[in-house]
Amino acid sequence: MRCDEVGAASRAALWSGSARRTYTCARWLGLGFLWMLVGVVPAADPPGPPPKPEEILKQFVAEFVRLTPGKGKYPASFAMGSTGDAPDAEKPVVTVTLRQPFAIARYEVTQELYQTIMGRNPSKWKGRRNSVEMVSWEEANDFCRKATMELRKRKLIGATERIRLPSEAEWEYACRAGGKTAYSFGAKKADLGDYAWFYGNAKGNDPPVGKKKPNAWGLYDMHGYVWEWCDDYWSPTHEGAKTDGRPRPGKDERERVLRGGSWADDADHCRSAFRHHKALDFRSDAVGFRCVLADDPTARDILKEKSP
Repeated sequence: MRCDEVGAASRAALWSGSARRTYTCARWLGLGFLWMLVGVVPAADPPGPPPKPEEILKQFVAEFVRLTPGKGKYPASFAMGSTGDAPDAEKPVVTVTLRQPFAIARYEVTQELYQTIMGRNPSKWKGRRNSVEMVSWEEANDFCRKATMELRKRKLIGATERIRLPSEAEWEYACRAGGKTAYSFGAKKADLGDYAWFYGNAKGNDPPVGKKKPNAWGLYDMHGYVWEWCDDYWSPTHEGAKTDGRPRPGKDERERVLRGGSWADDADHCRSAFRHHKALDFRSDAVGFRCVLADDPTARDILKEKSP
Protein backbone atom coordinates (compact mmCIF):
# COMPACT_ATOMS: atom_id res chain seq x y z
CA MET A 1 0.00 0.00 0.00
CA ARG A 2 1.23 3.50 -0.77
CA CYS A 3 0.10 6.34 1.51
CA ASP A 4 0.48 10.07 0.92
CA GLU A 5 -0.34 12.65 3.53
CA VAL A 6 -3.06 15.12 2.64
CA GLY A 7 -0.43 17.83 3.03
CA ALA A 8 -1.90 21.11 1.84
CA ALA A 9 -5.26 20.58 3.51
CA SER A 10 -3.75 19.40 6.78
CA ARG A 11 -1.26 22.22 7.06
CA ALA A 12 -3.77 24.89 6.06
CA ALA A 13 -6.19 23.55 8.66
CA LEU A 14 -3.57 23.94 11.38
CA TRP A 15 -3.80 27.70 11.17
CA SER A 16 -7.58 27.54 11.54
CA GLY A 17 -7.34 25.13 14.47
CA SER A 18 -8.70 22.02 12.76
CA ALA A 19 -5.60 20.21 11.58
CA ARG A 20 -5.85 16.43 11.43
CA ARG A 21 -3.26 13.70 10.99
CA THR A 22 -5.14 12.00 8.16
CA TYR A 23 -3.77 10.21 5.14
CA THR A 24 -5.10 9.25 1.73
CA CYS A 25 -4.16 5.76 0.63
CA ALA A 26 -4.58 3.87 -2.61
CA ARG A 27 -4.53 0.09 -2.98
CA TRP A 28 -4.43 -1.68 -6.29
CA LEU A 29 -7.19 -4.35 -6.29
CA GLY A 30 -6.84 -5.50 -9.86
CA LEU A 31 -10.00 -3.70 -11.00
CA GLY A 32 -8.82 -0.26 -9.99
CA PHE A 33 -7.83 1.88 -7.03
CA LEU A 34 -9.75 1.88 -3.79
CA TRP A 35 -9.43 5.23 -2.08
CA MET A 36 -9.97 5.49 1.62
CA LEU A 37 -9.16 7.63 4.57
CA VAL A 38 -6.99 6.02 7.19
CA GLY A 39 -6.34 7.51 10.61
CA VAL A 40 -3.04 7.16 12.43
CA VAL A 41 -2.66 3.98 14.41
CA PRO A 42 -3.22 4.92 18.07
CA ALA A 43 -0.07 5.18 20.14
CA ALA A 44 0.62 2.20 22.38
CA ASP A 45 0.67 3.11 26.05
CA PRO A 46 3.46 1.72 28.24
CA PRO A 47 2.67 -1.81 29.50
CA GLY A 48 1.14 -2.29 32.92
CA PRO A 49 -1.40 -0.26 34.90
CA PRO A 50 -1.37 3.55 34.69
CA PRO A 51 0.89 5.21 37.27
CA LYS A 52 -0.67 6.81 40.32
CA PRO A 53 -1.03 10.62 40.48
CA GLU A 54 1.77 10.91 43.05
CA GLU A 55 4.12 9.00 40.75
CA ILE A 56 3.19 11.18 37.76
CA LEU A 57 3.79 14.38 39.71
CA LYS A 58 7.09 13.18 41.15
CA GLN A 59 8.24 12.25 37.64
CA PHE A 60 7.21 15.67 36.34
CA VAL A 61 9.35 17.44 38.95
CA ALA A 62 12.29 15.06 38.51
CA GLU A 63 12.38 15.70 34.76
CA PHE A 64 13.08 19.44 35.01
CA VAL A 65 16.49 20.49 33.73
CA ARG A 66 18.05 23.32 35.74
CA LEU A 67 19.72 26.02 33.65
CA THR A 68 22.14 28.41 35.34
CA PRO A 69 22.98 31.25 32.92
CA GLY A 70 26.54 32.44 33.44
CA LYS A 71 27.62 29.32 35.30
CA GLY A 72 29.13 26.09 34.03
CA LYS A 73 28.21 25.24 30.44
CA TYR A 74 25.33 27.71 30.33
CA PRO A 75 26.21 31.07 28.73
CA ALA A 76 24.94 34.22 30.42
CA SER A 77 23.90 35.79 27.11
CA PHE A 78 22.70 34.70 23.69
CA ALA A 79 21.58 36.30 20.44
CA MET A 80 17.80 35.98 20.05
CA GLY A 81 16.56 36.12 16.48
CA SER A 82 18.06 35.89 13.01
CA THR A 83 19.79 37.97 10.37
CA GLY A 84 19.94 37.74 6.59
CA ASP A 85 16.86 36.63 4.69
CA ALA A 86 14.98 35.44 7.77
CA PRO A 87 11.41 36.69 8.35
CA ASP A 88 11.03 40.17 9.81
CA ALA A 89 9.46 38.61 12.90
CA GLU A 90 12.92 37.32 13.85
CA LYS A 91 14.58 40.73 13.58
CA PRO A 92 16.39 42.65 14.86
CA VAL A 93 18.69 40.30 16.72
CA VAL A 94 18.56 41.08 20.43
CA THR A 95 21.34 40.20 22.85
CA VAL A 96 19.59 38.74 25.90
CA THR A 97 21.38 38.36 29.21
CA LEU A 98 19.51 36.09 31.60
CA ARG A 99 19.93 37.14 35.24
CA GLN A 100 18.21 34.30 37.07
CA PRO A 101 18.50 30.50 36.94
CA PHE A 102 15.42 28.53 35.96
CA ALA A 103 14.49 24.93 35.24
CA ILE A 104 12.69 23.87 32.08
CA ALA A 105 10.82 20.63 31.53
CA ARG A 106 12.72 17.94 29.69
CA TYR A 107 9.52 17.10 27.78
CA GLU A 108 6.37 18.81 26.63
CA VAL A 109 3.45 18.36 29.04
CA THR A 110 2.11 14.85 28.61
CA GLN A 111 -1.50 13.78 28.52
CA GLU A 112 -1.25 11.78 31.76
CA LEU A 113 0.18 14.83 33.54
CA TYR A 114 -2.50 17.16 32.17
CA GLN A 115 -5.19 14.67 33.19
CA THR A 116 -3.76 14.44 36.70
CA ILE A 117 -3.82 18.21 37.22
CA MET A 118 -6.89 19.24 35.24
CA GLY A 119 -9.09 16.14 35.52
CA ARG A 120 -9.54 15.83 31.75
CA ASN A 121 -7.63 15.15 28.57
CA PRO A 122 -8.63 17.36 25.60
CA SER A 123 -6.21 15.73 23.12
CA LYS A 124 -7.37 14.28 19.81
CA TRP A 125 -4.51 11.82 19.60
CA LYS A 126 -4.61 9.80 22.79
CA GLY A 127 -1.60 8.33 24.56
CA ARG A 128 -0.59 8.67 28.20
CA ARG A 129 2.95 9.82 27.43
CA ASN A 130 2.05 11.71 24.25
CA SER A 131 2.20 15.49 24.28
CA VAL A 132 -1.10 17.02 25.26
CA GLU A 133 -2.68 19.17 22.53
CA MET A 134 -5.90 21.09 21.94
CA VAL A 135 -4.87 23.41 24.79
CA SER A 136 -5.22 27.20 24.57
CA TRP A 137 -2.80 29.71 26.11
CA GLU A 138 -5.39 30.43 28.77
CA GLU A 139 -5.73 26.73 29.61
CA ALA A 140 -1.95 26.25 29.67
CA ASN A 141 -1.69 29.05 32.23
CA ASP A 142 -4.54 27.55 34.25
CA PHE A 143 -2.65 24.25 34.27
CA CYS A 144 0.47 26.03 35.55
CA ARG A 145 -1.44 27.68 38.39
CA LYS A 146 -3.12 24.47 39.47
CA ALA A 147 0.11 22.46 39.13
CA THR A 148 1.89 24.99 41.35
CA MET A 149 -0.74 24.66 44.06
CA GLU A 150 -0.81 20.86 43.89
CA LEU A 151 2.96 20.47 43.94
CA ARG A 152 3.31 22.90 46.85
CA LYS A 153 0.60 21.05 48.76
CA ARG A 154 2.43 17.75 48.26
CA LYS A 155 5.73 19.47 49.12
CA LEU A 156 7.24 18.43 45.79
CA ILE A 157 8.38 22.00 45.12
CA GLY A 158 9.28 24.81 47.49
CA ALA A 159 6.79 27.33 48.85
CA THR A 160 8.44 30.07 46.79
CA GLU A 161 8.68 28.10 43.54
CA ARG A 162 6.08 28.05 40.82
CA ILE A 163 5.24 26.38 37.53
CA ARG A 164 4.75 28.75 34.59
CA LEU A 165 5.16 29.09 30.86
CA PRO A 166 8.61 30.10 29.59
CA SER A 167 9.21 33.56 28.28
CA GLU A 168 10.02 33.66 24.58
CA ALA A 169 13.66 34.46 25.40
CA GLU A 170 13.90 31.58 27.89
CA TRP A 171 12.41 29.25 25.30
CA GLU A 172 14.91 30.18 22.58
CA TYR A 173 17.82 30.11 25.02
CA ALA A 174 16.85 26.57 26.06
CA CYS A 175 16.20 25.46 22.49
CA ARG A 176 19.53 26.70 21.16
CA ALA A 177 21.38 25.01 24.04
CA GLY A 178 24.41 27.21 23.52
CA GLY A 179 24.35 26.92 19.73
CA LYS A 180 24.20 29.69 17.16
CA THR A 181 22.95 27.78 14.11
CA ALA A 182 19.46 27.41 12.65
CA TYR A 183 18.77 24.34 14.78
CA SER A 184 20.17 23.27 18.12
CA PHE A 185 22.13 20.51 16.38
CA GLY A 186 23.48 22.52 13.45
CA ALA A 187 22.31 24.05 10.19
CA LYS A 188 21.42 21.01 8.05
CA LYS A 189 17.72 20.47 7.45
CA ALA A 190 18.53 16.91 6.42
CA ASP A 191 19.39 16.13 10.07
CA LEU A 192 16.11 17.43 11.47
CA GLY A 193 14.41 14.04 11.32
CA ASP A 194 16.75 12.74 14.01
CA TYR A 195 15.54 15.42 16.44
CA ALA A 196 11.98 16.28 15.48
CA TRP A 197 8.57 15.09 14.36
CA PHE A 198 7.65 17.42 11.53
CA TYR A 199 5.92 17.42 8.15
CA GLY A 200 8.74 15.41 6.62
CA ASN A 201 8.46 12.37 8.90
CA ALA A 202 5.31 12.54 11.06
CA LYS A 203 3.16 10.52 8.65
CA GLY A 204 1.75 7.46 10.42
CA ASN A 205 3.40 8.29 13.76
CA ASP A 206 1.72 9.31 16.99
CA PRO A 207 4.57 8.90 19.46
CA PRO A 208 5.22 9.42 23.16
CA VAL A 209 7.51 12.28 24.10
CA GLY A 210 11.26 11.78 23.96
CA LYS A 211 11.49 9.39 21.01
CA LYS A 212 13.82 11.68 19.05
CA LYS A 213 17.28 12.88 20.03
CA PRO A 214 17.53 15.66 22.63
CA ASN A 215 19.45 18.88 22.23
CA ALA A 216 22.81 19.41 23.93
CA TRP A 217 21.12 20.24 27.26
CA GLY A 218 18.98 17.13 27.32
CA LEU A 219 15.70 18.72 26.18
CA TYR A 220 13.46 16.72 23.85
CA ASP A 221 11.08 17.83 21.09
CA MET A 222 12.13 21.49 21.17
CA HIS A 223 11.94 21.23 17.38
CA GLY A 224 8.62 19.95 16.08
CA TYR A 225 6.01 17.61 17.58
CA VAL A 226 3.67 20.38 18.84
CA TRP A 227 3.92 24.14 18.93
CA GLU A 228 4.66 25.43 22.43
CA TRP A 229 2.99 28.43 24.03
CA CYS A 230 5.19 31.13 25.54
CA ASP A 231 4.15 33.71 28.12
CA ASP A 232 4.75 36.72 25.87
CA TYR A 233 2.32 38.98 24.12
CA TRP A 234 2.95 38.86 20.37
CA SER A 235 4.92 41.56 18.61
CA PRO A 236 5.57 41.45 14.84
CA THR A 237 9.31 42.04 15.39
CA HIS A 238 11.87 41.80 18.19
CA GLU A 239 12.00 45.61 18.39
CA GLY A 240 11.63 46.57 22.04
CA ALA A 241 12.09 43.03 23.37
CA LYS A 242 13.28 42.70 26.96
CA THR A 243 17.04 42.16 27.16
CA ASP A 244 16.93 40.34 30.50
CA GLY A 245 14.77 37.38 29.45
CA ARG A 246 11.49 38.63 30.87
CA PRO A 247 8.33 38.21 28.74
CA ARG A 248 7.14 41.07 26.60
CA PRO A 249 4.29 42.86 28.38
CA GLY A 250 1.04 43.92 26.79
CA LYS A 251 -2.37 45.36 27.58
CA ASP A 252 -5.34 44.37 25.44
CA GLU A 253 -3.60 42.29 22.77
CA ARG A 254 -5.08 38.81 22.30
CA GLU A 255 -2.20 37.26 20.36
CA ARG A 256 0.39 35.15 22.16
CA VAL A 257 3.70 33.66 21.03
CA LEU A 258 4.13 30.09 19.79
CA ARG A 259 7.52 28.46 19.25
CA GLY A 260 9.10 25.27 17.92
CA GLY A 261 6.99 24.17 14.98
CA SER A 262 4.96 20.98 14.88
CA TRP A 263 4.27 17.67 13.16
CA ALA A 264 2.28 19.60 10.53
CA ASP A 265 5.03 22.09 9.68
CA ASP A 266 7.97 22.13 7.33
CA ALA A 267 11.57 22.20 8.50
CA ASP A 268 11.90 25.97 8.32
CA HIS A 269 9.16 26.47 10.90
CA CYS A 270 11.03 24.23 13.33
CA ARG A 271 14.10 26.49 13.48
CA SER A 272 15.20 27.75 16.89
CA ALA A 273 14.41 31.38 16.00
CA PHE A 274 11.14 30.88 14.12
CA ARG A 275 8.20 32.74 15.67
CA HIS A 276 4.47 32.21 15.31
CA HIS A 277 1.41 33.53 17.10
CA LYS A 278 -2.25 32.78 17.78
CA ALA A 279 -5.07 34.17 19.89
CA LEU A 280 -4.97 33.20 23.55
CA ASP A 281 -8.08 31.01 23.16
CA PHE A 282 -6.81 29.19 20.06
CA ARG A 283 -6.71 25.37 20.14
CA SER A 284 -5.23 22.88 17.70
CA ASP A 285 -4.04 19.29 17.71
CA ALA A 286 -0.66 20.72 16.73
CA VAL A 287 -0.37 23.03 19.78
CA GLY A 288 0.75 22.11 23.30
CA PHE A 289 3.16 23.55 25.83
CA ARG A 290 6.19 23.02 28.07
CA CYS A 291 6.67 24.29 31.63
CA VAL A 292 9.29 26.18 33.57
CA LEU A 293 9.96 25.79 37.30
CA ALA A 294 11.33 29.00 38.78
CA ASP A 295 11.41 31.29 41.78
CA ASP A 296 8.16 33.09 42.58
CA PRO A 297 9.03 36.62 43.78
CA THR A 298 5.45 37.31 44.85
CA ALA A 299 5.32 34.23 47.07
CA ARG A 300 8.73 35.09 48.49
CA ASP A 301 7.58 38.61 49.40
CA ILE A 302 4.44 37.27 51.07
CA LEU A 303 6.47 34.86 53.18
CA LYS A 304 8.79 37.69 54.23
CA GLU A 305 5.82 39.78 55.34
CA LYS A 306 4.51 36.88 57.44
CA SER A 307 7.87 36.24 59.07
CA PRO A 308 8.18 37.54 62.68
